[in-house]
Amino acid sequence: MAEPLVDFIAAHQRLLVLTGAGCSTASGIPDYRDQAGAWKRPPPMTYQTFTGDPAARQRYWARSLVGWQRFGSAAPNAVHRALAELQGQGRVQCLVTQNVDGLHDAAGSTGVIDLHGRLDAITCLGCGRRGRRELFQQHLVAENPGWAQLPAGIAPDGDADLDAVDFSAFKVPDCAHCGGMLKPDVVFFGESVPRARVEAVQAHLDAADAVLVVGSSLMVWSGFRFVRAAAQAGLPIAIVNQGTTRADSLVTLKCAEDCSQALAFLLG
Repeated sequence: MAEPLVDFIAAHQRLLVLTGAGCSTASGIPDYRDQAGAWKRPPPMTYQTFTGDPAARQRYWARSLVGWQRFGSAAPNAVHRALAELQGQGRVQCLVTQNVDGLHDAAGSTGVIDLHGRLDAITCLGCGRRGRRELFQQHLVAENPGWAQLPAGIAPDGDADLDAVDFSAFKVPDCAHCGGMLKPDVVFFGESVPRARVEAVQAHLDAADAVLVVGSSLMVWSGFRFVRAAAQAGLPIAIVNQGTTRADSLVTLKCAEDCSQALAFLLG
């Protein structure tokens, strides 16, 4: 147990909690970065590549078909449950996550702002309709027999590592309503977080009395901007993350422990 962290949480009643990939690694979902904040693997798909390169789109959905089988069945771990308990104690102004796995909701947290969207939904870039990823998964599997059985290791954001595979024959279904391009309902690199979402987080930050970051290196601007804004507003900031973060110079408290160990006291 990290006593300074216990004291920090006890001293505040309206925490803005911001979470990242480190919260979900114990659920079997890998993170992107090492403890120095560097990429462990090639950077993820960009919006420009996804929309502009049909071959890249085939590769993305093929890897996603294989990876979704494990990603979609991932279960909340002790970190998600601890933060749900913290909210149950009335100490959370808002929980904001950079993750796209929906595990905070599954653990019982309410009012979660999914900053980067959710991978369990898809959206059409033509007509704007949204749909369930599970249903789209069924279409992918039906159109591409045998792909679901390919051996692969799960990768961040629900895709899979497929080596030496020819993706050229992989079939990607279009929108059944307008024939438009379908993409996961997440914010890719090169996209902006929707303005309404940013404004909602900022409104909660304005009402918060402190910020707690859990499992994020904050290397991505979309999350870091809120921690920087909190520092500029003079709010206390605590970070639970084993490695380097972009905001280490801004914090009141840095707890360089495993997230589940650091927050274990919340689960008794």
